[in-house]
Amino acid sequence: MAQAQDETIRQTVEKERKRLLDFIRKRVPTQEDAEDVLQDVFYELVNTYRLMKPVEQIASWMFTVARNKITDRYRKKKPDLLEDHFAIRAGDDGDRLDISDFLPSNTNSPETEMMRETITEGLVAALDELPKEQRDVFIMHEVEDKSFQEISEITGANVNTLLSRKRYAVLFLRERLQGVYNDMFNN
Repeated sequence: MAQAQDETIRQTVEKERKRLLDFIRKRVPTQEDAEDVLQDVFYELVNTYRLMKPVEQIASWMFTVARNKITDRYRKKKPDLLEDHFAIRAGDDGDRLDISDFLPSNTNSPETEMMRETITEGLVAALDELPKEQRDVFIMHEVEDKSFQEISEITGANVNTLLSRKRYAVLFLRERLQGVYNDMFNN
């Protein structure tokens, strides 16, 4: 029976690998992430069969597992050093400004490090206060640089809804981070 299961798994992996990888790749930022998710799906498939829980519609099951794995990746807590990834769109020239562009050029001074830490902590705290839908859209668009169309494909929400969620997130973050700015520069 184990050989029959192994053969079923092998055939399924061989048959569905490319289609599943294409599905995953459209929903994650890099090819490496897509490969990781794909391996996770195959791992789940093997484990499911080893636990004697045969799956009747394997392809459908794998796509569901892939979708869940992708969702799990987006739910994981973002790193505390958002300044490494976070950027603000600047003007019509398309350039992006890192948060570090707003800090003094002497990046090794204690004052600059304190400012960086304060800004990062304020941003992380403000993002944590956002409703999940607004936070997810904001992070996917601003941090991961995904288009609203890509976000729509990932979340299933229409583009106008996503634009509205992002707008509310920006308004909230602007108001919330004003307090951080005032604390830093008005004291």
